[in-house]
Amino acid sequence: MRIIHRYLGFFLTGIMAVYAISGVVLIFRKTDFLKQDKTYEKTIPANTALNDLGTALNIKDFKILNTEGNTVFFKEGTYDQSTGVAKYTLKELPFFLDKMTKMHKATTGSPLFFLNIFFGVALLFFVVSAFWMFLPSSPIFRKGLLFAAGGIILTLIMLFV
Repeated sequence: MRIIHRYLGFFLTGIMAVYAISGVVLIFRKTDFLKQDKTYEKTIPANTALNDLGTALNIKDFKILNTEGNTVFFKEGTYDQSTGVAKYTLKELPFFLDKMTKMHKATTGSPLFFLNIFFGVALLFFVVSAFWMFLPSSPIFRKGLLFAAGGIILTLIMLFV
């Protein structure tokens, strides 16, 4: 058990670092922390229905602020109804952090979801195998149980508070 635990731990160091970093970054996903402005110019069909504009531009929480003639103003930019040209600016994470957070949030629609399942199962293995690292009669094992109980209590507090 120790050997598998050790080498699986070494093997997964890179992915554990990615999940640790992206997990912390995701805590701030509703803020502009670490985000940079990225400007887009996209042509969509002219006279796209205003209700469909946010979906066509792939902008979350899209809201039209004002319309003057053929120009539609929204928080992120403008859309010219006659030409179909939309110019807008979004706040996005730098390339590498963006890739890491997308991997962290992968769903069944992503080709990475099998890797996420493997990683989750591997982490569960670490949880279980940790209890077979020392003999149950050893003082280290008993101390480990106290720390495990403390961790479980902290987790329950975090879940229900």
